[in-house]
Amino acid sequence: MREVIVDCALYRHGHRAERPQDFPAALRRARAAGDAFLWIGLYEPTADEFDRVTRDFGLHPLAVEDSLHAHQRPKLEVYPGSLFLVLKPVAYDEDRQELSTGELMVFVGDAFVLTVRHGEANPLGSVRRRLEEDPDVLRHGPTAVMYAVGDAVVDHYLAVAAALHADLDELEAAVFARESRLGRGTAGRIYDFKRRALEFRRATVPLTDPVTRLTGAGLPFVHRDSRLFFRDVADHLSRVNEQVESIDRLLSDILSAYLAQMGVRQNDDMRKISAWAAMFAVPTAVAGVYGMNFDHMPELHWAWGYPATLLLMVTVCVVLFRVFKRRDWF
Repeated sequence: MREVIVDCALYRHGHRAERPQDFPAALRRARAAGDAFLWIGLYEPTADEFDRVTRDFGLHPLAVEDSLHAHQRPKLEVYPGSLFLVLKPVAYDEDRQELSTGELMVFVGDAFVLTVRHGEANPLGSVRRRLEEDPDVLRHGPTAVMYAVGDAVVDHYLAVAAALHADLDELEAAVFARESRLGRGTAGRIYDFKRRALEFRRATVPLTDPVTRLTGAGLPFVHRDSRLFFRDVADHLSRVNEQVESIDRLLSDILSAYLAQMGVRQNDDMRKISAWAAMFAVPTAVAGVYGMNFDHMPELHWAWGYPATLLLMVTVCVVLFRVFKRRDWF
């Protein structure tokens, strides 16, 4: 089997005990002990690999199908014998300004927890290390793992939201800078940012209902003392969703302001074009009149007629220029 099993261990009294090779036997020992559980972490398993690892866990076929096909919304499902939680970890590359999402499934049942990861966004390594350093939390059993995974994912949401806000501040400054030269790509940058914000929103907002359910009573396999921990996760998630809403509103305001600026600049350009056209219309009209070759034209046979006509054209153009300049058309 390829490296589909990232890590696995049996935990007793909140401490890591051993790395089992026979998962069914380890699960039976954990259930018999009463204060132990088995934690297996998988990375993008195939159907055969997943079946070989979990065939004795009693997982529901629908949950298994969802865990193998990473196209799920964040959700919490209750099945006979297990709880099934879907999370969407998010990673943000600040240098390239690219946001990517993965999927993380958590099965919690009688004396076992199974995590299945898809994508590169991965909080599990740090979660396992942090839990193993805090046996008081780990004594709560599989629910502690579900809480720690959810807490790590949501806390990373806060970091991503802060990074998005920082980039959004830079975009806002560029749009509203007095000396900015906005090109054709500015609208594309704003829409691209809205796409990233929407992708982030799809990961955070649907998670509200599962986390709220975990804070209440009535769910199987959820340790009653762990509900306080899930309330902390719910509070952090509420802050994330507020920031997502503010990002979306600010993006809409920036786009509206940018389009308004483009309208004002186009209006300024049209005024300038109209002013220049009016100035060129005067000499064009005078030249057109004198170009009709009539014998009886004003000052046609006067020696200073030609210079006087040119002076008239220049004078009228200067007067028009000053009028337009005073009205800020140039």
